Amino acid sequence: MKMWEINQLSRADIEQQLEDLMEEHQNLRFQHATKQLDNPLRLRSVRRDIARIQTVLREMDLKIRPEKASGNN
Repeated sequence: MKMWEINQLSRADIEQQLEDLMEEHQNLRFQHATKQLDNPLRLRSVRRDIARIQTVLREMDLKIRPEKASGNN
């Protein structure tokens, strides 16, 4: 997920995306532990996406980044 994609989302959509990515990260970790992971680079990209989203949410909390009213813009 790129930053321009995150910037177009509302806070609720960003939080939902974070929840989905956390679940995907957990599933990828289980697949990695059982040697069933097809693409190990996906694990790194999901971790980085989680970090990007957490950064945006923190910036919103600190009022550094404005919040969007809805994701339909």
